[in-house]
Order: sequence, then structure tokens, then C-alpha cells
Amino acid sequence: MKNNQKAVQKRRQNILQMVIEKGEITVGDIAKNCNISEMTVRRDLQIMEDRKLLYRIHGGASSLERVDEVKRFGENVNLCRNRISAYASKYVQDGDSLFINGSRTALNMLKYINNKKVLVHTNNGWAINEKYPEGVTVCLTGGEVRNHVMVGEYVMRYLLSITVDKIFIGCAAVYDDGEFRYDIPTEIGINESMISRNNHKIYVLADHSKFQQRENNKNLYGSTTYERQIVLITDEKTDPTMIEKLRQSGMEIVIVPLK
Repeated sequence: MKNNQKAVQKRRQNILQMVIEKGEITVGDIAKNCNISEMTVRRDLQIMEDRKLLYRIHGGASSLERVDEVKRFGENVNLCRNRISAYASKYVQDGDSLFINGSRTALNMLKYINNKKVLVHTNNGWAINEKYPEGVTVCLTGGEVRNHVMVGEYVMRYLLSITVDKIFIGCAAVYDDGEFRYDIPTEIGINESMISRNNHKIYVLADHSKFQQRENNKNLYGSTTYERQIVLITDEKTDPTMIEKLRQSGMEIVIVPLK
């Protein structure tokens, strides 16, 4: 009996060591490495989580350090995005009409627009359940919803029927060669449709986590450049080398302080 308890204890120590070393590991990998069933792994993980030794996640386990790191990263990025949203709202004047795409950061800037009358056109479904200051009027384009973004022919027809004073958009990534990536590629056509009907600068909001280097100058599906003067609003944590490279390409960069 004692030997059996020692074997179980040793097995769980091995599992915990694997979780700590890898940061995150699947039930299948643990079962294979320990030569035990997945059912046994799940039972061990539950016991170790109850003892606050690790965190169970879908399909596996994560170390305490890994979860805390992810949590800190998320809180840090959210802080940066909120600062960017608040700063971008300063570019909005009383009486402006705006277009905002599927960006959460761009949409959140509306919360910081006070004592101004502003008309907003957006294909961002997140706007439905949000509350904005009095004076901010939001019009949804309608269309087919993918994730939270409205896309399709209906959106294009809507945009062709309006004009706006300013455009605020986000993106999935900013490359150091000046291209922007979108995880829903049809957003590119929607953005360009609106941009083609506007002669002013385009405001792009992107926190530091979205900046990436282009590997081997390879063109990626879902990325584009805009034939218009871009004002890129980011935070002070963005890599200075990338900022300088984008500035040399002619892009205007606004760095938002976090304090």
C-alpha cells in the first residue's frame, strides 16, 4: 500500500515537473510520457489543481507561472488599448461624422467623446450592447456577421451611400514595411471602400502587441497598404526600431504615454 502511494506521489511530481517546464501541456502528452491512461491524468490534474499546484485548462494543464504571465500580459495590453482609445478621441470634433471598422480599440474611443455631437457609422457588432455619452449617435451598416464584424454586399452598398469626415480603424497586425493585416480579409475591401470616399487622413489604432516584422518580405493573405496618409496611434511600449522604420516610409506615428 505504501509503495503504491509512493508511486502515485512520484507520478504526480513528474507530471507537475512537466507542466512547470513546458508551461502548458496536453492530457495526451502527459499520458504518453508517463505511460498512463488519460483518465488517470485527468484525475491527477484535478487533485493537483485542488492543492493549488497548477491550473487545469481545456485539454490539459498550465503552470501557475504561465497563467499569471498570460493574465499580466492581458491586463497590460488592455491598459494600452484604453489609453490609445482615449487619446484617439481627441481627434474628434463637434459635429464630425465617423466610420469605425471592427476594431474594439477604435470603437471604445466613443466612450471618451463628451459634450460633442458625433454621428458614427460602423460595421462593428460590439456596438450593439455598448452605452455611449449623450450626443454620440451610432448607425450600424447591417450585413452578414462574422465573429463580431458585419461584412458582405449589404455593407458595401451602405458605405457607398454615405460620406464621413474621419475614419478610425484597427487591424490584426502592423508589419514593419507598412502593411496591415486583417483576420477577416473581406474587411480590407470594406475599409478601402470607405477610404476611397474620403480625402482626409486615416487614423489606425494599434497597440504594441500588434507590431510584427515581415519575414523575407513575403506577402501574406489578408494584408494591405492604404494609398492615403496614415496616422498610426500606438503606445510607448512599441518597438522604437519599428516605429522609426515606419516613419521613414512616410507614416505619421503618434505615441501615447501610459502614465
